[in-house]
Amino acid sequence: MPRSFSMRGVQGAADRAVQHARTWMLETAPGSRVHDVQLDPRFQHRGVDLLWELTSGEVRGIEVKGDRQTRRRYWFELVSNVEKDTPGCFLYSGADLMVYVFLTQAELHVLPLKEVREWFLPRAKAYALKHTSTKTGAIRYTTVGAVVPCHEVLEAVPSVLYVPLKRRAAKEASEAAPLASTGTDTE
Repeated sequence: MPRSFSMRGVQGAADRAVQHARTWMLETAPGSRVHDVQLDPRFQHRGVDLLWELTSGEVRGIEVKGDRQTRRRYWFELVSNVEKDTPGCFLYSGADLMVYVFLTQAELHVLPLKEVREWFLPRAKAYALKHTSTKTGAIRYTTVGAVVPCHEVLEAVPSVLYVPLKRRAAKEASEAAPLASTGTDTE
């Protein structure tokens, strides 16, 4: 049976993950700016949550994923809504980077999405698929993703960055928002 989540519960962890991503970006590139476009329909259908405007003028699209599970496994969304047969964000996102935040472990992983996708797709059948069920109001939908051990991606795609978060900042962010699931949690 698929795990079940509420949209309300999903939002708290997602907000914390976005805050960690924003902090990392601003510390990595001082003077840069981060624009939150999560609610902008022009970017929602592109799978972009944040725009990272670097001081050089370059703008990078960022997709942020948050996960509260203790196992270090990515959950690559392959089908966003089974009932409507819509592709998952991992497949369609136009983001340059996926910032994957493991909230419990206080880790941030920066995945160059195109490179990780190119590595993953020929190997997709080797990974277990997991289903989650999300409820928004009276509507319930099913999402499907591949569960991929982090170490395999980190070893295969050298441009993936692993960034330990400062425990104090991670603890404060966890206390600032109630514990919730992002829908990317895996068993």
